[in-house]
Amino acid sequence: MRAAICDMVTVARLLNLTLVVPELDKKSFWADPSDFEDIFDVRHFIDSLRDEVRIVRRLPKRFSSKYGFEAFQMPPVSWSNEKYYLEQILPLFSKHKVVHFNRTDTRLANNGIPLSLQKLRCRVNFQGLKFTPQIETLGHKLVHILQEKGPVVALHLRYEMDMLAFSGCTHGCTVEEAEELKRLRYAFPWWREKEIVSEERRQQGLCPLTPEEATLVLQALGFTKETQIYIASGEIYGSERRLAPLRAAFPRIVSL
Repeated sequence: MRAAICDMVTVARLLNLTLVVPELDKKSFWADPSDFEDIFDVRHFIDSLRDEVRIVRRLPKRFSSKYGFEAFQMPPVSWSNEKYYLEQILPLFSKHKVVHFNRTDTRLANNGIPLSLQKLRCRVNFQGLKFTPQIETLGHKLVHILQEKGPVVALHLRYEMDMLAFSGCTHGCTVEEAEELKRLRYAFPWWREKEIVSEERRQQGLCPLTPEEATLVLQALGFTKETQIYIASGEIYGSERRLAPLRAAFPRIVSL
């Protein structure tokens, strides 16, 4: 989500266009109902980037659907570079005035954009996207509680249900779980790959570490049973069954 927002600010700067405060996806696997202002400080977002791009909270009334205006909707082509946006997207604004990206791609950084635009992406991520005071207060409280109990390692396993379904990585899963993940992959039409051979994907190095493998890596790095580990992710697929090896090696596991 953050990467997509960084890219869209950068695209607005590249094309010298006004950016409307992004809408967050509410139809994803997680079905999170949060709006942008529920997570990020909107005023800070607008003010901190004022010198780079004009950002508004909402479209002017003349461009509102309440007044009969129909915004042109489209998803940008994945893995596109600045040439795509300059030559194919910019002309659309002369014709339609407003272009609504109903889905965004977060791959702009991978396509050789100039250093100045990369710097802007970093500025958005590390300065512009500031959490709301409520979230920051909760975060500081959580960190303080963890630090009171000694050093802590934050571990994001990337082993949630949607990640495994999207990647097709089912190593260590039961036959029933593999079928469940496959059904989920087919349930989202914008996930392009459907038939995936898990072992091939794994041999290509495109699968997340399993909790068992993460355990071996942490042990090899010298972490001991006394290490406090904070699981910074959503619900682990397979729940306690998959976390058992990690918990046995590192009993001081903490999760929300």
